Amino acid sequence: MSASSSGGGAPPFLPYGRQTIEDDDVAAVAAALRADFLTTGPTVEAFETAFKQKVGAEHAIAAANGTATLHLAMLALGVGEGDVCIAPSVTFLATANCARYVGAEVVFADVDPGSGLMTPDTLAEALKRAEGRRVRAVLPVHLRGDVCDLPGLKALADGVGAVLVEDAPHALGSVGAFDGVAHPVGDGAFSSFASFSFHPVKTLATGEGGMLTTNDAALAARARSLRGHGMVRPAGAEPWVYEMPELGFNYRIPDVLCALGISQLAKLDRFVARRRTLAALYVDKLAALAPVVRLAESPAWSDPALHLLTVLIDFEALGTTRLAVVEALKAAGVGSQVHYIPVHTQPYYQARYGAPDLPGADAWYARCLTLPLYPGMADGDVDRVVEALASALGR
Repeated sequence: MSASSSGGGAPPFLPYGRQTIEDDDVAAVAAALRADFLTTGPTVEAFETAFKQKVGAEHAIAAANGTATLHLAMLALGVGEGDVCIAPSVTFLATANCARYVGAEVVFADVDPGSGLMTPDTLAEALKRAEGRRVRAVLPVHLRGDVCDLPGLKALADGVGAVLVEDAPHALGSVGAFDGVAHPVGDGAFSSFASFSFHPVKTLATGEGGMLTTNDAALAARARSLRGHGMVRPAGAEPWVYEMPELGFNYRIPDVLCALGISQLAKLDRFVARRRTLAALYVDKLAALAPVVRLAESPAWSDPALHLLTVLIDFEALGTTRLAVVEALKAAGVGSQVHYIPVHTQPYYQARYGAPDLPGADAWYARCLTLPLYPGMADGDVDRVVEALASALGR
């Protein structure tokens, strides 16, 4: 029986996301604590090997968190001052911030108002605004777990000499089908790097942690070096000798967290299947609230392992506000969240770039609300969430 369905008293609060930690996960961590290496040991490499095999990439580089992996990607690619990176405005702050960490400027792309995804059309418009400057990287975000149009985005990036860096913390287990070929997110077929996060609400949890995948051996080696202060060990040198040819960072991840990651990765297919089952239940139950409530749109090529269950609500037509709905849901024991406040509206970026007109991002933000979705939910929890939402909306 899941924690969500246990009896006795008021039903437990349903957060919008939650990790699933089981006895074998605890045992894996305990074993790592008793091992010789707590950090920088063999469990890190074992996690990387298992992960790259799972997503079909040639290389995987584990790091301290998802933001660190994005920063490492920028460093490894040599992005710097005078360069431009294009990121969608509907994302977490880190997607844009990683470019600023290395001195590059950000041009924000609009998104499709129904899916929240960067599209070839919105990228083309952003490229026009970047005209005359050197665009080095485009960072599509697989928002909620839905897969962007990677071939379409890559064609545009190639046209200006830029590369794709997939920001994929929502999309572990998601698949994009392009030209009849199924591509697991992270397989590197269209991008120089894909970046993942293992924050507790993500599909796979290590507490904190992240992973880069790539099919480029040179980029992988550079990212590994930069993860550990930029240190390298010269061939043929004494075993204690190291050199630092360039400045790096301490973005290493402990073996203890990688032990948890290996244990969690073995359950990924089960976690993904459960998320898909719950999402299908939401599709059925939310139909009664249409058209004022509808699920975020999923592109035809995307087979998502949804990290977020996001609905779009016409608050104005209902004569209510998002805050009122959030508070009513909370009173009913149902958590919710907003993904995301468009990054182009943040004070730091407005002070630097002004306020670009991104109507898709604004429309998405005006309507979006994320509802509970995680493997530990019971089927009946979906009914409970939708009933609470209907009550909050006066339906």
